[in-house]
Amino acid sequence: MKCRACLLVLLLLSPLVSAQSFIVSDIRVEGLQRISAGSVFSAMPIAVGDVADDYSIRETARQLFYTGNFDDIRIGRDGDVLVIVVVERPSISAINIDGNKAIETEALLEGLKGAGLAVGQVFQRSTLEGMQLELQRQYVQQGRYDANIDTEVLPEPRNRVSVNIDVDEGTVASIKHINIVGNDVFEDEELLDTFELKTTNLLSFFRNDDKYAREKLSGDLETLTSYYMDRGYLQFSIDSTQVSVSPAKDEVFITANVTEGNKFTVGSVGLSGDLVLPEQDLMRFVFVGEGQTFSQQLVTSSEEYITRRLGNEGYNFAKVTGIPEVNEDEDTVDLKFFVDPGKRTYVRRISFTGNRRTEDAVMRREMRQMESAPASASAIEQSRIRLQRLGYFSEAKVETTEVPGHDDLIDVEFEVEEMSSGSIGASLGFAQAAGLIVGVNLQQNNFLGSGKQVGIGLNSSRFQDVYNFSYTNPYYTEDGVSRGFNVFFRSTDLAEVNVASYTTDTVGGSLNFGYPLSETQRLGFQFGLSNTKITAGRFAVQEIRASPRLLEGVDTFYESTRLDSGLYAGPEVIRPISELPEGALTIPSEPGFLDENGSEFLNWTITSSWSSSTLNRGQLATRGSAQSLSLEVSMPGSDLEFYKANYRGEIYFPITNRWVMHFRTQLGFGDGYGDTTELPFYQHFFGGGFGSVRGYEINTLGPRSSPPSIYDVTQPVTAVGEDGNPLEVGGPDGRQFGYVLNPATGLLDFQTIQNRRRPPPFGGNTKIEASAELLFPLPFIKDQRRLRTAFFLDAGNVFDTTCRRDQLNCFDIDASELRYSAGIGVTWISGFGPMTFAIAKPLNASDIDREEVFQFTLGRGF
Repeated sequence: MKCRACLLVLLLLSPLVSAQSFIVSDIRVEGLQRISAGSVFSAMPIAVGDVADDYSIRETARQLFYTGNFDDIRIGRDGDVLVIVVVERPSISAINIDGNKAIETEALLEGLKGAGLAVGQVFQRSTLEGMQLELQRQYVQQGRYDANIDTEVLPEPRNRVSVNIDVDEGTVASIKHINIVGNDVFEDEELLDTFELKTTNLLSFFRNDDKYAREKLSGDLETLTSYYMDRGYLQFSIDSTQVSVSPAKDEVFITANVTEGNKFTVGSVGLSGDLVLPEQDLMRFVFVGEGQTFSQQLVTSSEEYITRRLGNEGYNFAKVTGIPEVNEDEDTVDLKFFVDPGKRTYVRRISFTGNRRTEDAVMRREMRQMESAPASASAIEQSRIRLQRLGYFSEAKVETTEVPGHDDLIDVEFEVEEMSSGSIGASLGFAQAAGLIVGVNLQQNNFLGSGKQVGIGLNSSRFQDVYNFSYTNPYYTEDGVSRGFNVFFRSTDLAEVNVASYTTDTVGGSLNFGYPLSETQRLGFQFGLSNTKITAGRFAVQEIRASPRLLEGVDTFYESTRLDSGLYAGPEVIRPISELPEGALTIPSEPGFLDENGSEFLNWTITSSWSSSTLNRGQLATRGSAQSLSLEVSMPGSDLEFYKANYRGEIYFPITNRWVMHFRTQLGFGDGYGDTTELPFYQHFFGGGFGSVRGYEINTLGPRSSPPSIYDVTQPVTAVGEDGNPLEVGGPDGRQFGYVLNPATGLLDFQTIQNRRRPPPFGGNTKIEASAELLFPLPFIKDQRRLRTAFFLDAGNVFDTTCRRDQLNCFDIDASELRYSAGIGVTWISGFGPMTFAIAKPLNASDIDREEVFQFTLGRGF
């Protein structure tokens, strides 16, 4: 009743308001529900004490409508009180979208919010209708001509509404025909090959390249223009394009009308403007020359490279423009590159963001751009690359921003994304080669964010126990000289990892230094001392210890009484080993390494190395190359004198932005010198598995060991026949025979110990490996920086230049003995370290090789 009375009063008073002005003593607003009175007063151009007239009242109504909060506004007068009655527009309580797939719901809601439609905002039907038309246009641009957008607005209590949007995306119309009109120089097929859009073909189901999209067509037309411009057709133009749709809206017909023009050659080339550098210096970056066919691509590249050259000298806002002067009579074009260097810029401040663990000082020492120095584009980029090569960050970005109020100062801001650079704490893991791994360790390449490398380990696995402590300071001096040390004890039973039966106990330490030669190259020196004790197992192969030989614990023997008929003349008598006739243990094989050199060695070693890296990342690189060459020499005066040389190299060739070719190789050679006639067997190279030739078991490629010949009299004769004579000699399994002194020869007969598996690998002194990988992105995964997938082809083997006479599978260097494999692999940088999986198929395995189709490891990538 009160509201109706107010309206009645307003109707009666409205003629008076418009008829005469008055001084406003008060303002009363009625009809407000959600909107505060203060919001209304702040939007009004009139206030208490002002004179209200026709103009001010109309302006008040206009300003209040302009806020978009009201459906209706009425203004009246009650005495000297200005009365405003409003009808609020409803607010949006919910927006429901259904049926959309091509455009994500989040993207649609974000677009609606930008247009003024969002939960909590005031609902405006005009905005909804405009959005509906715009959304329809977006689907048409995607080739979805039969898309339909229906909207429904449902009222709710408390002056609210919910908006339902029902999307029928329809289907993408396929391209039936693409026609280029006006081309004489190049055939349609040649031009259409440059297009991303294609007519429907056999591969369209996978490529989806026959689906029309306006953005793709625009890109194809730009490509067409570039194709002509890069081949001399400077005046080429696309006069018009027509896109027509079939009545059923399922087929698209595209026509482009072009004018080719004449082919132009380059006349003269020169520079103009403010050349702050010598002209001959800048002309080195001009890739077009007199008499060449005009190419817009070469002109653009020249502009970019001259701009970069100026940027390296601090002119970061330089502009270089290639200006063509066309001579249509002679079909030539004279080029002038106008140089506007702008002011020389200086760096005010260098800042870092994203480094939650890594100290600023660690990052700042990688900078090649200094504060207060002229801003060099190459130095800034080199600084970014050095940050990324540290291996602490999955990505490093850089931005340069102008300092407000200064046209010669910039700030350089580096943004990094940190990644795992080690592990701390107890570990429990499993690897295919090592089995169960248990340990307590700290291994950090960026210890506490200091950039120092620290390793402390107490680790035990199936074949190895290791206790070590290592420390490296990569910036021992400010100019990048590194220093580190390492102390360790290592006990290894190599029989557990497919290597010939022996164990080693090694204790030692080393001191190392590294010296930078340039931005990408380093020299390294390591001085080491180690004591190695080797224990050959009971069945150590002949290359380690010669045979035939007695087993440990054997202290008796017996003479054979066996006749040619197979019967025994009498019982065999067991005798002490001290009565064994002289010469009975004649060794028919070559001496083993331990027979010649002993079993414990104290060695002083010096290792020198050279490394070079232009990789763009410390882990999972995609561009650049890396090489390393090392030479380890056991110094004269050591118990063993030997040397080992190693070369590793890899290079990445980007094919596209996401597809990369990767080639790597490893070459190794070692030998003895002085009194040591060969490379010690525990220093041998091995091949097979991750980092080598995948598809073959780890360490199984190359030379095999020779099984030993063993005498064993621990099993005397026990079985006798009905006549009381012995029937057999040796143990009940028939594989190990006792000592049998043959009266005819005076020598002991012996039995070779035959392993039911293949003879274990022994390694060699030469290693040759190579690999080619095609790196590709996995679909449906947005962040590929911690993931690597590749198709690969591996090749390699281990050889020996000092093969023994009867050694199995031992070859001198021979290309025909290289082993090959192909497959697919995946590496993921997880929080626990790199996890790598590979499925590989050996292509030319021999009968003695061990194949392994599926392989995995934790802690190593490829």
